[in-house]
Amino acid sequence: MRLTLRLLASTLLAIQTCLTNGLPSQPLRPLVLWHGLGDSHSSPGMLEFASIIKDIHPGIFVHSVYIEEDLDKDRKAGFYGNVNEQLQAVADQLSAIPELKGGFDAIGLSQGGQFLRAYVERYNSPPIHNLITFGSQHMGISDIPICRPYDFLCQIARRATRSAVYGEWAQANLIQAQYFRDPTNLETYLSANHFLTAINNEIPDSRNHTYAKNLASLNKLVLVLFTEDKTVVPKESAWFGSEAAPTNFHPEQQQPMVGSAAGKEIIPMRLQPLYQEDWIGLRKLDERGGVIVGKG
Repeated sequence: MRLTLRLLASTLLAIQTCLTNGLPSQPLRPLVLWHGLGDSHSSPGMLEFASIIKDIHPGIFVHSVYIEEDLDKDRKAGFYGNVNEQLQAVADQLSAIPELKGGFDAIGLSQGGQFLRAYVERYNSPPIHNLITFGSQHMGISDIPICRPYDFLCQIARRATRSAVYGEWAQANLIQAQYFRDPTNLETYLSANHFLTAINNEIPDSRNHTYAKNLASLNKLVLVLFTEDKTVVPKESAWFGSEAAPTNFHPEQQQPMVGSAAGKEIIPMRLQPLYQEDWIGLRKLDERGGVIVGKG
């Protein structure tokens, strides 16, 4: 854990230098963290991560997002719950913190990254100025993450998700099901999913232009991909990449493939319809130099 956190901290230091245009003497905005799958808001790892950040930037205010204050319940909430309801609760939580009133920077680890992006699009009050995501699933996952040995909570959730991922109960109660995007079953995904399809504005008749406006208002969106990531499938989702859909599904929306991972063809960010038609403001942000991609 320490080595991973040191890597994140060193990456963060380089990123923040970029965000401040090389002027570290500028006043620091508060920082909000959202932990990843299998973690909790004040686990030893998250506390160490916050401590490293405070060592690098003395005096910075850091808040770690929680769904439940109890650590075991907060970890469980990363597997079970309704993401849309959790987002509303987090929006209320952040708006009640006086130190965040003027806005803040944010770091999302794993699924915490796309949840913070969803916060920007839907709420953004108080506003996020710079959003940094590490190994996040912005275009969803096409396989359920493998669990650690003896992680029975994860194993139960994984079995339940895989058995009926697009069922009504799973889409309302299993977190990973709510960003599971099966490239071989996109039609069912588009009709059943109510989280990822929404924040990616994938449904033509219900696209929310406020989402695009809010995301484009970011100063910087930093997307960090973990090159050795075995948990996120495909790992390129961290850069808004996705596995190619079968060529006979909505061929008018498919673009030529230019990359591959683990033998599967990947549609990169700038060839996504989401980007090319600018459904969420990502292209606008990118074209003014607001999107930074990196590897960790």
